[in-house]
Amino acid sequence: MAPPLLTLQDMHLTFGGTPLLVGADLTIETGARLCLVGRNGSGKSTLLKIAAGLVEADEGERFLQPGVTIRYLAQEPDFKGVATTQEFAETGLTEGDDHYRAQYLLNELGLTGNEDPANLSGGETRRAALAQALAPEPDILMLDEPTNHLDLPAIEWLEKELSKTRSALVLISHDRRFLTTLSRSTVWLDRGTTKRLGKGFGDFEAWRDQLLEEEERDAHKMQRKVAREEHWLRYGVTARRKRNVRRLGDLHQLREDAAKARSELNRGTAKVDLTAQEGRLSGKLVFEAEGISKTFGDKPIINNFSTRILRGDRVGIIGPNGAGKTTLLNLLTGKLEPDSGTVRLGTNLETVTLDQKRESLPAGTSLKDALTGGGKDMIMVGDTQRHVISYMKDFLFAPEQAGTPIDELSGGEKGRLMLARALAKPSNLLILDEPTNDLDLETLDLLQEMLGAYQGTVLLVSHDRDFLDRLVTSVINAEGNGDWQEYAGGYSDMTRQRKPVEPEVTDQNAKPKKAASNANKSTPSKGKLSFKDKHALETLPKEMSNLEKRIEKLKSTLAEADFFARDPEGFQKTAKDLETAETRLAEMEEQWLELEMKREELEARS
Repeated sequence: MAPPLLTLQDMHLTFGGTPLLVGADLTIETGARLCLVGRNGSGKSTLLKIAAGLVEADEGERFLQPGVTIRYLAQEPDFKGVATTQEFAETGLTEGDDHYRAQYLLNELGLTGNEDPANLSGGETRRAALAQALAPEPDILMLDEPTNHLDLPAIEWLEKELSKTRSALVLISHDRRFLTTLSRSTVWLDRGTTKRLGKGFGDFEAWRDQLLEEEERDAHKMQRKVAREEHWLRYGVTARRKRNVRRLGDLHQLREDAAKARSELNRGTAKVDLTAQEGRLSGKLVFEAEGISKTFGDKPIINNFSTRILRGDRVGIIGPNGAGKTTLLNLLTGKLEPDSGTVRLGTNLETVTLDQKRESLPAGTSLKDALTGGGKDMIMVGDTQRHVISYMKDFLFAPEQAGTPIDELSGGEKGRLMLARALAKPSNLLILDEPTNDLDLETLDLLQEMLGAYQGTVLLVSHDRDFLDRLVTSVINAEGNGDWQEYAGGYSDMTRQRKPVEPEVTDQNAKPKKAASNANKSTPSKGKLSFKDKHALETLPKEMSNLEKRIEKLKSTLAEADFFARDPEGFQKTAKDLETAETRLAEMEEQWLELEMKREELEARS
């Protein structure tokens, strides 16, 4: 068996008095496909920088096999001293490297090589950095959040490119699908130490949960042992004094160990408390767009697009960077007028927007002032006043961070701050532009659960395929040339629906018909139900039946004679749930009737 290319043993590192790494290990073998996972702030990027030789640990041993080459993709690449992206992509190439590969990678990533690095967008910066990291095909390739700011086509291209590389891969990413596709082993950095799983990310979360459950059981056993020892000291038969003194000392140590174990477990399992403050109920109709179009210069951005979004829908908007996702959002929400067509907004809309560039964060202010608006100790969360320190803790901020300038927060902390600001406001419409950027996997899970339970409407722009699959009820996809198409289900459902169907050929000499152009995809053919309508017709009856059963159960609960006297708050909540369920059932019945009439009318014509 070949020796490892790189080994880190017992790494220790302390920043500002707080230990970050307390005995972390990392081994990278030839051909490794390794993902490094952990919570925001756990030290993943720092450990990767130590492995790359960019940061020196306080203690520990780093061994790199002689002659082994490393390339490290930083989250924020340094373009100093280069005039073009081509020059940057060729940085560090030697005579033995293929200089044409740098140009190939730039072209594949949508760059010419002539761009001025000072004028690059976030996505272009990431593409140039990827070309620079991939160009020499090193022995070890370390990528820190490579999918950030990339659109879906670029992410899927990168997956294919990395699957072919001969380099050993070490990946840090919040993109579950990306990690599942590429990794074959997983290193979990948790509370300063590392644990390794000899399987890819797809098996990680179940393994992590099992380890945390075992730790919980061990902590519970230790607490029980403390209780037994305390009981012996108080009520046991008096023994020799020396033995008692020694056992009392052991108990003190046991108490310290138990307290430390419980503290460590709490630190490892602490979660963001995500709760959206829901406003009053909006009207049934949220948005209705009829034949809207928008052109900038000679470029069509939206071409004759129609959609109808109802209360409770969760709609994903996807497409390449520059396709017009933000423009479509602005048209639907009335911030931008279409060149042609009409947009109708629903009633009682209370909108909260989370922008991906964090532009609404007031630069230079403290964390506390960013939450309260400045000079206050209290924050309104829905219709309730809360102390800002208490609310900060819900989003895993320590009390001592209250005065921290937001410019000094990490990307993950800024993401949590944006969520804290947005979720404090009452809403019935959430517009989320890349909300998953820089969030750790645990927080992503909680965000998905919160949005899944949210009673209002969600418009989501995201390049995270797994997040889309878990959350949305339909996706609106940019098909190209200003054409947009809506598909029922999540991202994976869309890809299945978009696969071209092979035409039947009965005559061996006959030529198959050409596939319909993208322009035809965006407009359903006349005389047929759309896929979304067909899907609704098939699924609505079952959904209505389930809802009717829930309504009967709620009515039965409310009919209990002593329910109100026993639990007034529970009675009010159940009554509200019943009202919401009955309203939703009426809407579903109306939708089903409209679709049935439409189907019968189309069948009568044919």
